[in-house]
This record gives sequence, structure tokens and C-alpha cells, in this order.
Amino acid sequence: MKSDLLKGFYNKQGYYLYDFVRYLLLTIFYLLSNAGFTQVSAPKYANEFLAIGAGARGQAMGNSQASSVDDVTSGYWNPAGLLHQTQDYEAVFQHGEYFSGIAKYDYVAFSMPMDSISALGFSAIRFAIDDIPDTRFLYDANGAINYNNVQFFTAADYAFLASYAHRFPKLAHLQLGANVKVLHRRAGNFAKAWGFGFDLGAQLALGPWQLGAVMKDVTGTFTAWSHNPSLVANVFAQTGNIIPDNSVEVTVPRLILGVSRRFDIKDFGILAEIDLANTFDGKRNTLIRSEFASIDPMVGVEVDYKNVAFLRLGIKNFQRLTNFDGSHYLAVEPTFGLGVHIKAVTIDYALTNTGPQTESVYSHIFSVKVEINKP
Repeated sequence: MKSDLLKGFYNKQGYYLYDFVRYLLLTIFYLLSNAGFTQVSAPKYANEFLAIGAGARGQAMGNSQASSVDDVTSGYWNPAGLLHQTQDYEAVFQHGEYFSGIAKYDYVAFSMPMDSISALGFSAIRFAIDDIPDTRFLYDANGAINYNNVQFFTAADYAFLASYAHRFPKLAHLQLGANVKVLHRRAGNFAKAWGFGFDLGAQLALGPWQLGAVMKDVTGTFTAWSHNPSLVANVFAQTGNIIPDNSVEVTVPRLILGVSRRFDIKDFGILAEIDLANTFDGKRNTLIRSEFASIDPMVGVEVDYKNVAFLRLGIKNFQRLTNFDGSHYLAVEPTFGLGVHIKAVTIDYALTNTGPQTESVYSHIFSVKVEINKP
């Protein structure tokens, strides 16, 4: 018998949330218990491609979105923000290139309100390097170089998120949301992995202030790696590398806290937000760091004119770097962006970097958001 509390989650299709969670956990347990994995680890920066950002607006504001996000991109930043959506449907498409076009980053999402107190969203992310040369057979049997033997493969990371947000009528100022995410990672035919995880989010309005909190990988995201050692055994043996074993990689939870406020001055609006990203996978090179937790601030400002034209600035990725003389200095990663909203279409642009004061080329991010209303 299910408890009265769980019965309260009964939805229109006649399925219980209890059954969904139970069967999902049983599936994960079955996959892990039958894969023959020999190693379990919680490495630092696991699945870090999910921390890049989504949507040019958020990336232009230094990834500070936990409390202010209010559209289809909420599925990535904070699923609770889906409840702010006023359109019947929203969709967003983003393409970006990193490291002078070597790495491609694509993001697509769709969301819709289910009723006045709930909303649903779906997101997909692909971060990949395509056409990597495989030179294992560069030399033929006679020892001569044969470029026709060079093949190519792709190293890609995928993430698929299903988001749900709910508002309780008695707590009108509080919004809650959750993500169920499935990860797939592949390095050609050499290795592949599947992962499962959950995110929880909340937003709370306190007068003119908006508070936000997101716990990513709340139960730890388990990624099960499966390697094909027969493809690299000879090369690894000749070079002295260790042949990898099947393993389970655990992504430790990450807590993001944010606060924002909007100011209206005649035809202009100013939105300011500051977020604190708290990681618990060991000491990182962040502004505040310890063995227990590392804290990385993110600050963003958006100025709009009649909600039509937008200018965005941000700062993130505070790091202590070392000079050649051994002295230390603080470096940050600035971000910049523009946006324009015309009828049902919003086009956003962001200029970001891959790290503070790096010599790599800045990355140009473009995203297009489309709003659709029923006739």
C-alpha cells in the first residue's frame, strides 16, 4: 500500500510518481550490478561539460542564472524557473564553438506550462570534437607511411534532461523544480558510458528580491564506463600506458545559491544577480577554497530597453594564478553579450572565453528562442 502522501502525486495519466522513481532506481541498480565494473571513483571535474552553460543570455551574464532565469533555459539553470513562462510553448537553439572551432557545443530545449501551477521541459546538449585522426595504422606492413590508413573518430558528450516544476497554492512565492538526466559519453569505438542523475531547484520571491538554489547531481550522478581494450592494447603496451578497466564514475553534488533584483527606470530595466557555486569534490582553484568545499562567485548584469534590446555583462571563474617570479595574482573571466527581442523571436549573442586571461581565442555563442502561442 502506498502512503497517503505518495497518493497525492497521482497525475492525470494514472501513474504514480512513486512507481516511476522505484522502477528507475531498479533499472539503474540492474545496469550497474550486471556490468562487471571493478572500479568506483569520484574524480574532480567529472562531467564538467554540464557546467559550461546553456543559452547565450545566461553565458553573457557570467552563468549567474539560479534566481532570475524565467524561460525555456530554466531546465538547465534551475528547473523551478519554468513556472515563469507565460507563453504556451518556448523553444531555444544554441550553437557555439570552442578552442578556435575544434570543439562544438550545441543545445536545444523545449518547455510548456501544464497548468497554472506546473510546467514541463526537455533539454538536450552535445559537446563534441569531431574528425579526430586515428593514426594507429599510419605505417603499413612495410614500415612506410600511408595516409590512406588514417581514420577518424568523434569524442562526444551528450546530456538529456526532463524537467518538471511545481508551485503549491498555499506557498505562492515558492517554486520547486527537478531534473531527471541521462548522460551518454563516447570516445569513438574505444570507450562509451551511460549515466543517470537528478537535480533539484527552488526559487523564492521576497518582495523585490528573488532567491534561487539549485542542487545539481543531488544523489551523485553515476556514469558507468565500458572500455574496448582490444583496440588499444598493443599501442598501450608499447608506450607503457595502463590499459583502462570498466569503471563507475560518480559526480559529486554541486550547490548553486543565487540572489537577484530588477530595477526599472523609465524605459530601461536593470537586472543584477550574484551566484555562488559550491563544489564538494576537493579543493579547487576558486576564490574561496577548502578541503570541504570550494566557492566560485558568478556575477551578471542585464540592461534592457523596453524589453526589446539587451546589453549583458558578467564575471566568473575567479582563480589565483602564479607569475614567473612566484608571486600570485587574481584573474577573472569576463563575459559580454547582446540580445534583441522581435515579436516572438529572441536572438542572443555571448562572447566568452575558456578560462581567465587565457591566450585562446574567445568563443562566440549564438542562441535563438522562439515563443509559440495557440491560435
